[in-house]
Amino acid sequence: MNAMNILNQLMKQASGSGGIDVKSLLGGGALGMMVGSKRGRKMGGTALKYGALAGVGVLAWKAYQNYQSQSATQAAAPGNNIQEGQPLEQLQGSAQEQRGLEILQAMIMAARADGHVDGNERAMLTQEIENLGPDDELHAWIQQQFDAPLDANALARNADSPQASREIYVVSVAMIDDQNPMERAWLDQLASALKLEPPLAAELEHQVLNANG
Repeated sequence: MNAMNILNQLMKQASGSGGIDVKSLLGGGALGMMVGSKRGRKMGGTALKYGALAGVGVLAWKAYQNYQSQSATQAAAPGNNIQEGQPLEQLQGSAQEQRGLEILQAMIMAARADGHVDGNERAMLTQEIENLGPDDELHAWIQQQFDAPLDANALARNADSPQASREIYVVSVAMIDDQNPMERAWLDQLASALKLEPPLAAELEHQVLNANG
């Protein structure tokens, strides 16, 4: 599977737009429709911005550094602490592909967190995903993510490192509207499952909300 092809499209769109909202993600494509126009949700507001996607690994590491500084502990340079794991942007080959799948899974689950994906929307989303050009294996995997139970613990178990956990949380924050109680509850469940300390989770959210400057 080549999950990074899709993820790179998302990041390219986010980077090229200087921070875009959910409605304009991929020109209103699959994920943009899933969390934006299909809900009739009001656009705008920092919680709906995608600047975080332009450099999810770097942003997550920056949040970790800030958290460590506030904890009076020196954080390692990105990628220099083997136990922490490397940012997505530094990974290559199978490691990058695995992290890409983790992040895509987190994005899909976050987008489903309010429970509003009916049959018609599912069909539209399927078509949009096919338009992105994933291979058959990846397409089948994405469909499985739509059908799988929303399970924060299962998502957390897939994280291959603390850095992966931070990146999963970053993209989840970027996908949701924290004013929606169901979506806020999903974030809280995810933070607990990922074993993120509350100050670190708060710093990750702060970085997402300010990713667009």
